[in-house]
Amino acid sequence: SDSTRLPAARVRSTFLDFFREKHGHLLVPSSPVRPRGDPSLLFVNAGMNQFKPIFLGRADPRSEMASYRRVVNSQKCVRAGGKHNDLEDVGRDVYHHTFFEMLGNWSFGDYFKEEACSMAWSLLTEHYGIPADRLYVSYFSGDAESGLTADEETRQIWLDIGVPPKRLLPFGLKENFWEMGDTGPCGPCTEIHYDHVGGRDASSLVNTDGPDVVEIWNLVFMQYNRDVDRSLLLLPQFSVDTGMGLERLVSVLQGKQSNYDTDLFTPLLHAIHQRSGVGPYSGRTGADLGKVDTAYRVVADHIRTLSVCIADGVHPGMSGAEYVHQSAVRSESSANQLSDQRPPPGFSVPGDTEPRDHGAQNAAACPQEFSEVSDATKKDSGLNEYFVRTSGSVAWSLHRDLGFPLDLVDLMLEERGVRVDHQELDRLMAENQKSGVRSQVTLDVVSLAELHGAGVPHTDDSLKYRYTLDQDRYVFPACFATVLALYDGQTLVSEVTEGQRCGVILDQTCFYSEQGGQSHDQGYFTRDGLQDVLYPVESVIHAGGYVVHEVTAADSLKTGDQVQLHLDQAHRLSCMVKHTATHILNLALREVLGPSVQQRGSHVSADRLRFDFSVKGSLSVSQLQQVERCVNDIISANQIVHSQELPLHKARTIRGLRTVDEVYPDPVRVVSVGAPVSELLDDQTDRQTSVELCCGTHLLQTGSIQDLVIVSERQLVKGISRIVAVTGPDAARVGLKHQTAKRTACFSCKTLLLSSTVRHFRRCSVPTGVDGCSLYGWMRHLCPVSLCVRTNVSDAVSDVMWVLSSGSGGWSSSIPECRLPVEQTIWSGPHQP
Repeated sequence: SDSTRLPAARVRSTFLDFFREKHGHLLVPSSPVRPRGDPSLLFVNAGMNQFKPIFLGRADPRSEMASYRRVVNSQKCVRAGGKHNDLEDVGRDVYHHTFFEMLGNWSFGDYFKEEACSMAWSLLTEHYGIPADRLYVSYFSGDAESGLTADEETRQIWLDIGVPPKRLLPFGLKENFWEMGDTGPCGPCTEIHYDHVGGRDASSLVNTDGPDVVEIWNLVFMQYNRDVDRSLLLLPQFSVDTGMGLERLVSVLQGKQSNYDTDLFTPLLHAIHQRSGVGPYSGRTGADLGKVDTAYRVVADHIRTLSVCIADGVHPGMSGAEYVHQSAVRSESSANQLSDQRPPPGFSVPGDTEPRDHGAQNAAACPQEFSEVSDATKKDSGLNEYFVRTSGSVAWSLHRDLGFPLDLVDLMLEERGVRVDHQELDRLMAENQKSGVRSQVTLDVVSLAELHGAGVPHTDDSLKYRYTLDQDRYVFPACFATVLALYDGQTLVSEVTEGQRCGVILDQTCFYSEQGGQSHDQGYFTRDGLQDVLYPVESVIHAGGYVVHEVTAADSLKTGDQVQLHLDQAHRLSCMVKHTATHILNLALREVLGPSVQQRGSHVSADRLRFDFSVKGSLSVSQLQQVERCVNDIISANQIVHSQELPLHKARTIRGLRTVDEVYPDPVRVVSVGAPVSELLDDQTDRQTSVELCCGTHLLQTGSIQDLVIVSERQLVKGISRIVAVTGPDAARVGLKHQTAKRTACFSCKTLLLSSTVRHFRRCSVPTGVDGCSLYGWMRHLCPVSLCVRTNVSDAVSDVMWVLSSGSGGWSSSIPECRLPVEQTIWSGPHQP
């Protein structure tokens, strides 16, 4: 075959059509490369990531995902951090990439080993026409220590299909047993390998990581569940998870040993050659004089990765996925011995990529991103400098206390030629496990299946919405329930004793489980006949249709017990206030900044709200004040908040509907402000109102918010900003602190003019705060940050004189209209000019 006869686009479509049309699979679109609600991953690195809720048994039973049986797709994947990290291998060989497409087919409790192997062999040999004598197959040989026998069933299936015994090879746990993580679904896998050379016995080259014999397809048979004690139990439902790299398959079908010689990369390499003015790409690896061809491969690979990431809303930055993204830019810059020229305006990425119907606005920003990120990536990070001087204990502290991924610590250090002390790190992790640090009591897939098998009904949590407003006072319903099941962290039990930590499943609840960016409810329950003993609810989570209340039993508790739930009403009401305010803030940002603003994340708690959104740059104080005024106008109007459940397809027809990248239940709850949902369904005008798909709890009227003040706004990464805001009495206190801080800042800096040392200035201008919100950012509007780090008195005085002389009214006037590149905090108050 050649690339003209079978281009990459046709290779992909042939795969998808084979499973969809011939074998009844549902085509599911690729998810974005940023994982949906999975903090364990920096990027989507495999096709199965978006289906983890199904494998774990936690898919919402009302969602379309819960109905999946046979699925096929082509998933965008990035392997540039975490367990699967190909960032350092790119360019050194011709088959590793940081971005690739994974073609996959899945069975969730439908077909298993025989059908999966048969379909894979048929597609490769009959439809793609790959010679069978070029293919080798590996299978799991067993592991005595784990008590696992060889997968003879799979071996026999391949023999029956016609694979010769000499090309059917056994391998151990490392190569042919796949695990999702330390715990969870797992099972043996069988891999299909291709010999690029042919006409020989290449069985000894399988799994040697050489360029001539490469793995092209991995078929995983999910049949076990790994428990926390490392034991294995058979899953109640067997599944199939397969993955085949498009880039490697295309190289096979186009007769190329290098992925970079296929039509996925040749247009890019040609464009790089045209821009750089150096010799054309020649494909050298070992004897690559000047590493020019290595640089070609790095630049081509990273352009694809950066383009897809930016299109999916992941921009270069200094945390998480954004840091890895920035590291790719650095890698490209350091490898780019071809040219230091930037892509021209209108630069596009040639070559074929997986079709998608979203991210167009982000993709359009790619030229600007490529033009601007290079300068930022040349700057050293203070955090980098800090890591160089630290040990495993500091790395562990950053991970445990701040959630900083350990693999990013390694990545930052490697850039400086330093490594974490992993012996010390392993010791600290082991000590942490022994210390009994609490984790959530989460139902595993086996226990969830046991609940279904026993006929335990899903939790009725509709009471969480059944509150009323009576003369400006919210009234929440009483809730009496029956204990249906108890989970001790490993298995379902019929009874727990005093002091035992467990998950409690009731027939109904009025508690809100943490989801949709809103914190879970707080409170306690009491048991009939034991009213003076309280069972505090520590967390509330939702898993597979069940609401799990995590408690430490204050006394014995068993299935069948009758309990009464007592909701912390003040906490719930505070969350309702913040959640409704978040929706109004979303609307206000669009009205002030335009319709291109997209929500990128949010979190609602009792004390504050956080909202992340797409925007080109940090907002000016004037824009933030406009946003505040817009929000507070809606609050003052005391508009009614409406909610209604609708079929998902019907809800999506509402004009101006705001959604995020989540798997929604069907039917879905629609929340609107100021206009009934039924009116919006029939309204074909572009009415500006807040209407979102949302499972959260909301106010019934906006007036209960009282007031909203934005306490900070900063750019998380290029193109993504975060606003933190407070409401009600907290907002009023912030306004009071604003006036005090303003006077303090003025007095402190005037005192500096008469002071002989900078020490006095620093002592007078120590930032103050309110409810955890620092005033330091606001004071930066009044005083350059550089002033705080001056060591020369005359320079400091000059700075103060400059500040005092700038602006018409000095520091006693209103906050100056200025733009801050990193962070700004305002305390304008909603009703101030």
